[in-house]
Amino acid sequence: MTTNEPSLGFHVQAGKAADGPYALDIDPGRAGWGYSSLRVLDLPPGGSHQLATGDSEWIVLPLSGGCTVITEGETFELHGRDSVFSGVTDFAYVPRDAHATIASGAGGRFALTGARCERRLPARYGPASAVPVELRGTGNCSRQVNNFAAAAPAGGGKSGGSFECDKLIAVEVLTPGGNWSSYPPHKHDECRPGEESELEEIYYFEIAEAHGNEGVGYQRVSPSGHGRNTDVLAEVRSGDAVLIPDGWHGPSIAAPGHAMYYLNVMAGPGEERAWLICDHPDHGWIRSTWPDQPVDPRLPLYEAPEAPAGDAR
Repeated sequence: MTTNEPSLGFHVQAGKAADGPYALDIDPGRAGWGYSSLRVLDLPPGGSHQLATGDSEWIVLPLSGGCTVITEGETFELHGRDSVFSGVTDFAYVPRDAHATIASGAGGRFALTGARCERRLPARYGPASAVPVELRGTGNCSRQVNNFAAAAPAGGGKSGGSFECDKLIAVEVLTPGGNWSSYPPHKHDECRPGEESELEEIYYFEIAEAHGNEGVGYQRVSPSGHGRNTDVLAEVRSGDAVLIPDGWHGPSIAAPGHAMYYLNVMAGPGEERAWLICDHPDHGWIRSTWPDQPVDPRLPLYEAPEAPAGDAR
């Protein structure tokens, strides 16, 4: 895996990585690694954008608003959502070596999650009704995970890969105000077959406003002794991103009164698309306390909608 220092730094504040139509543009070159990419596209009402996928596969994921994605002779109508805090969204997969048009009549904000890959899979639509919604942890470690493009963890489990990609792994996490997520701290920066995957990761944040005030969250990454020994303690706001090439990552802390959303984008060199993690040895014990506590009653913030009758997609 490439280990150059990122030209953007590890904490990318909102607006610091804007480029043309993108409010955020992180690619392997700017991140100093080999696979993972994330772009955030803002479209005005009636706006459109031409995407050339190059050597990467991409998922178009509405953050707010809906859009039409035209690619490979297919047209996908994405209904989207009002915001990341209002519901699960549908999405579209666009293969490598393709072109796509993304257009929005009402305008909106769209995440383009990408990964360099080898296989060229078909363009596909991902319905919101098929997204597995998982409640992970209990007590003040409770959070919600929307596993729209997850890979199966060791031994399978609730987040089993429901949508095929070659390299890309992507999920959404919603953390109620005052809770910790990405906890216990964990890592995936070594290839240890059957135990740990080598995956680069991007966290993209949005923080819910409350009483007209913007919120903040906090993200910790501590050195694991591998790779670059990444060390980050960042106060994050809406539109920020944190790059994690290696290291123990977590906790992700939501300030009281402000729910926190983050989009995780992961990819790596392994032949198997798998999410295998190693808990921090000082903190992994917290999992043993979860069965004795209830899940935060504020969760789920929302659930995936039921599939419309007769919808075969």
